[in-house]
Amino acid sequence: MYKNIEGYADPTAGAALGKVMRIYKQNRRKIRKHRDELKNRKKIYIVSPYAGDIENNVKAAIGYCRFAISKKMLPIASHLLYPQIMDDKNPAEREIGTMYGLALLAVCDEVWCFGKTLSPGMKQEISEAKILGKPIKYFNEEAQQL
Repeated sequence: MYKNIEGYADPTAGAALGKVMRIYKQNRRKIRKHRDELKNRKKIYIVSPYAGDIENNVKAAIGYCRFAISKKMLPIASHLLYPQIMDDKNPAEREIGTMYGLALLAVCDEVWCFGKTLSPGMKQEISEAKILGKPIKYFNEEAQQL
């Protein structure tokens, strides 16, 4: 029983506060459920070109990530991350970035490969995915599955 500031029973205020708390808890459960759904989406490793026309390839990779998000997936695109941190022209740093990318690939549920031309890096990622038994889906540049 809810009591007011003076210590008297106040069932009306108690009922109102109880209803407010029920609604609050319902909303918190909805928020938690939504966040859990987002966090538990399938992780998709994005394979697409980086070298060459880097500016356009980065734009395309961002588009492929957005495509995966639109399919309710969680995209992982290591080639959008590690070239920002490491020098891709330095062979030692490139190798480290590549290995970090393959480590991320290992924890992904699927691999999605975009484009018709496979660079050596893309071939290495696909080879690793096959070794790990990851499902691989192939798409053209317009994100249409082949």
